[in-house]
Amino acid sequence: MAPISIQIVESNPHLRSLLGWHLQQLGYAVHPASTLQQARDVAQAQRPVAVVLDPDLPDGDGLELCSWLQQVQQPMILMISARSSEADAVAALRAGADDYLRKPFGMQEFLARVQALVRRGRSRSSPALLDYGALRIDLIQRRVWLLDRAIELTPQEFSLLYALAQAGGMPLSRAEILRRAWPESIDNPRTVDTHVLSLRKKLEADPRQPSTIQTVRNVGYRLNLERLELTWDETGSNRSPNGGDRGGTSSSIARSSLLSVSLG
Repeated sequence: MAPISIQIVESNPHLRSLLGWHLQQLGYAVHPASTLQQARDVAQAQRPVAVVLDPDLPDGDGLELCSWLQQVQQPMILMISARSSEADAVAALRAGADDYLRKPFGMQEFLARVQALVRRGRSRSSPALLDYGALRIDLIQRRVWLLDRAIELTPQEFSLLYALAQAGGMPLSRAEILRRAWPESIDNPRTVDTHVLSLRKKLEADPRQPSTIQTVRNVGYRLNLERLELTWDETGSNRSPNGGDRGGTSSSIARSSLLSVSLG
């Protein structure tokens, strides 16, 4: 099997080389670039699963590259930047970044974030099954599992969850959720709140303190994919090929831990 391709777009040669070396130790094929134009050329030739991108490039703004990548290839994008304000992070996410990491950062955190994005990217490439660690969504059978426990959803709830999942952790406004989940609907965007509440009752241990479907102030809602992936890594649950629970005490304990602690 060919190694997974990751592109690093970073103007600092020392940092670019250091990040690339660590990713190569994990078995990734690394494709470096130092300018916006070079990054475009490399992306078109290599079609990476994930891109590590510093927005401060010598020949242009990396946010423009981020938007371009999402339009033509839709890789998973980790923005790494010395820009530390909340406004900078929001601008990057709105431009198409899937995650934002402020410099300076620890290498282990960087590698963990890249690995999480790669998992999401590989799930995104599958038209039938979306895998977000603790949460899986079968698009053909329209079924959902949380830590291998089947969750019964209405058609409206499924469409809502799918819309949030496809956003890759980015927040969506109520109007955007309405457009993505129910394009034929003429409902007021505020009806999204009702569906979110219903979905939270099925996914959250305490819907009054949600950690899976989060409210983003003055924006709307987001699916906390980082929490789902972290929970999956922490529990180490076993999953069966057809999506069912393989059973056993360990799986039962893992589900109990998620529902009573991790999602509480």
